[in-house]
Amino acid sequence: MQAIVMTAVGAPEVLVAREVARPRAGAGQVVVRAEAVPVLYPETKLRSGEFPGAEPETVFGFLAAGTVTEVGDGVDPALRGVRVVAATAGAGGYAEFVVAEAQSVTPIPDGLDTDTAAAALMPGSVALTLAATAGLTAPATVLIQAAATGVGHALTQLCARRGLRVVATAGGPAKREQARRAGAAEVIDHTDPGWPERVREALGGTTLDVVFDAIGGDSLSPLLDLVTPRTGRVLSYGWLSGAPARAAVSEFLLRGISFTGCAGPAWLADVTRHRAPALAAAAEGTLAPVVDRVLPLAQAGRAHRLLEQRAPLGAVLLRP
Repeated sequence: MQAIVMTAVGAPEVLVAREVARPRAGAGQVVVRAEAVPVLYPETKLRSGEFPGAEPETVFGFLAAGTVTEVGDGVDPALRGVRVVAATAGAGGYAEFVVAEAQSVTPIPDGLDTDTAAAALMPGSVALTLAATAGLTAPATVLIQAAATGVGHALTQLCARRGLRVVATAGGPAKREQARRAGAAEVIDHTDPGWPERVREALGGTTLDVVFDAIGGDSLSPLLDLVTPRTGRVLSYGWLSGAPARAAVSEFLLRGISFTGCAGPAWLADVTRHRAPALAAAAEGTLAPVVDRVLPLAQAGRAHRLLEQRAPLGAVLLRP
């Protein structure tokens, strides 16, 4: 079968199409015939070496959506023929056939097409977990960074449909318009060096109940005076700047606001529990992911390059 092997840690060109042996299902596992493979931004960090843990000369990829063709010992035979999104153990997703633990597959609801399911699972499950952690009810005002694609786009839809006022950031005219279509009331271009001041102007004297921090780095401190004292909070889940949020504990203590780091095993377990609800939300239209383009599996390197350039307006899928 064809698969994408990461030959070394490095640039997108290290992702090479090769013929490899088709996997077989071991005990507790299933094999999925992949039909849509979502390319995820964290995968670009793993491939480049910015995030540790990638193993060269292995099939790359975290997720794949398709149909179960084989089940191993101890797995319900009724799973055979079911459409699922499968989460691999950090490798093996960029392939025609993907092996995964049976407990790591999420059935795709009837009426939801496979491409949309592939695009919805990761951002939808993270967005639902963020929303649950924030515990917001209307009326409230939130700041959602990078609201045009991925998690930010899903989170904008969820918050807007719950009646929250969403102040969003996005880079460039096309992405700002995408954020507005998702439900943002105000959208600021975060490529503008003075964008935190633009947020202040958009608030018009009101404050933010929650900041969903996807950028990290030094961008957080200028926003803290805009957060509601005593009850306001920051949920930090992304490092688009290349580094986690840099802010001293004293900055939160002196303002009476809280900081939640959305990472670690307990957080990821909660995200996993929201996989099925994410696909259910996509099936009912509460979440409507955008698929920017579908590329042949062999163009995985090109897909990574596009994500690193922040070019897509939505998910990029690979078609085995």
